[in-house]
Amino acid sequence: MSESVEIRTLYDEAAIAARVEEIARQVAATEPHRLLVVAVLKGSFMFAADLVRAMHRAGLAPEMEFIHLSSYGAGTESREIRVLRDVESDVAGRDVILVDDILESGRTLAFARDRLIERGAGSVRIAALLDKPMRRKTAISADYVGFECPDKFVVGYGMDMGHKWRQLPFIGHVVQDAPA
Repeated sequence: MSESVEIRTLYDEAAIAARVEEIARQVAATEPHRLLVVAVLKGSFMFAADLVRAMHRAGLAPEMEFIHLSSYGAGTESREIRVLRDVESDVAGRDVILVDDILESGRTLAFARDRLIERGAGSVRIAALLDKPMRRKTAISADYVGFECPDKFVVGYGMDMGHKWRQLPFIGHVVQDAPA
């Protein structure tokens, strides 16, 4: 038995690039210049890299950090959040932008935000490439949003399904046929 998988494009490379530049300009216009960007790994790595480069072009020179949280494993349903790698920098008094690929249930970003606030961050704002509000389980919203995401499982541009398709330069949704 095999399963046929098709990936249909939701947001192409050009749309993503243009939106990342717009977000960077918004950040540059509203955030302090001594900014710490904390990327939530693994899914946000492409978005975070493109965003900090765009911030540079917009006149900011943010510092960069990473937090590696796991809530999916190899599946498609969020479960318990585990810290696999923590932020190493002292965040006390710092203005932080937490960058993630998708704001869905909100549990992972709320966990990361609360962790930074507990450590004394001066402010924590959220930049999410995709916002899927219909799946929200926690009262949280992003300050900077790339696109509102339909209620579909998405892959590409850093996001995966079972560790596949992170490398795609676009964001697509997975269409699965019944097993043959």
